[in-house]
Amino acid sequence: MNKLKELLGKSFKLVMFIIFTIAWALFVYIIEGEWLYFVPLFVADVLFWETINWKFWKKREKKEKKKKSEVRNWFDAILFAVIAATLLRTFLIEAYTIPTSSMEKSLLVGDFLFVSKVSYGPRVPNTPVAFPLVHHTLPGTNTKAFSDIVQWPYYRMKGLGEIERNDCVVFNYPTDDIQHPERPVDKKENYIKRCVGIPGDVLEIKASELYVNGEPQARTEDMRTQFSYHVKTDKTGLNPKILLKHDITEGGLVSANGDYILHLNENNQPIVEKFANVKSVKRMVEPSGKRDAQVFPHSEDYAWNIDNFGPLTVPSKGSSVALNSTNLPMYERIIEVYEQNSLEVKGDEIYINGELATSYTFQMDYYWMMGDNRHNSLDSRFWGFVPEDHVVGKALFIWMSWDKNNGKVRWDRLFNGIN
Repeated sequence: MNKLKELLGKSFKLVMFIIFTIAWALFVYIIEGEWLYFVPLFVADVLFWETINWKFWKKREKKEKKKKSEVRNWFDAILFAVIAATLLRTFLIEAYTIPTSSMEKSLLVGDFLFVSKVSYGPRVPNTPVAFPLVHHTLPGTNTKAFSDIVQWPYYRMKGLGEIERNDCVVFNYPTDDIQHPERPVDKKENYIKRCVGIPGDVLEIKASELYVNGEPQARTEDMRTQFSYHVKTDKTGLNPKILLKHDITEGGLVSANGDYILHLNENNQPIVEKFANVKSVKRMVEPSGKRDAQVFPHSEDYAWNIDNFGPLTVPSKGSSVALNSTNLPMYERIIEVYEQNSLEVKGDEIYINGELATSYTFQMDYYWMMGDNRHNSLDSRFWGFVPEDHVVGKALFIWMSWDKNNGKVRWDRLFNGIN
């Protein structure tokens, strides 16, 4: 009798689980939230597998069934944890660490972030056959952590919203394929910058100040843009402890005459100006018309540098641009690499996929990313546009922050939202 009740109970659970799964799949289809399809996995664990004690505050009830071995229990728990963590990391949220100072002082070296995949919609992996919970290389080796046996085209699930200006965005480094051609898009190195230009925006940098659609860049309260300044003193020098106290961590003495180059923002620059031994504080700006060969689009037809750049229009999906030998350097990587067309130039004529082309229609949206530390940031000014298929997610909040200069936790930054 007890066995019959147990069998009927399991059958009832199975029927209800099937009904729930069908209803849930229909719900997810209606709201276009494919990233929610894996929820029945957790429900199945609660009903059948019981690999995780979801009511951890209570002891599990003893059941009259064959007890699993300790090894089997550990195996089941680890397997489920790896599967669940992989799904969460792929479709919901991922941890990221700030490795460089390119976003200072908005984000600091040693900040540990959570990045939301659902804000802009999670991507389906290009190479689904991969070692779980690692990016592109197995830890401690030079062995790639993915296989090319199965390769899926780019597809992004519906997200909670679109990228907006000034969002802090994590994305795959666009030109990483030059050094690592074996890596698919989603296995390229992860970068984080501020999105200052969305599709259709016209951008221009004049005397180091960014203009978007003819207006100065709008800044949030927590956005602290930083530049290099020439600080001239009366030769008595600046106390490093005082500089550190005012969050000045980059730059230093450059001459015996008391000249410093410091990276300052709108908060600490006025403080330095008031130092008794400081004679002048002047932002260092590259002159207009001076061409920097390292700056995009790497053409002699564009006399641009990091402080005087543009104007240029950020491409949007479906929009078209007239092509000629002058502006081709601006778009050739989009045409040939990001959107995978064959490109050939014969004299003054441009051929795309073997046909003469006088214009080009973009197949994806593109974005312009810049670091808040404007004079110490490798960003779109050097490698150009970021395609939509390279976008990983939106930086949400700081869950941990370690100050390596002082060897301590920055408690005041913990759980701060990112703006």
